[in-house]
Amino acid sequence: MSVDGPADVPSGSLDPALLAILVCPLTRAPLRYDPVAEELISDAAQLAYPVRAGVPVLVIEEARYTA
Repeated sequence: MSVDGPADVPSGSLDPALLAILVCPLTRAPLRYDPVAEELISDAAQLAYPVRAGVPVLVIEEARYTA
């Protein structure tokens, strides 16, 4: 069993299918991925959720304010 994820998804990125269904837990707005900062950004809430070891941490208390 591989823990690296699908072979067609580059390291340091998120699966596009996963990204398409993830939403901000506060606003339910779509998220965009910042691969440099390894964060999911909610423009609506002005929050950045961390992605740790390829796993999105969509906990409001773990997010940082972006504005």
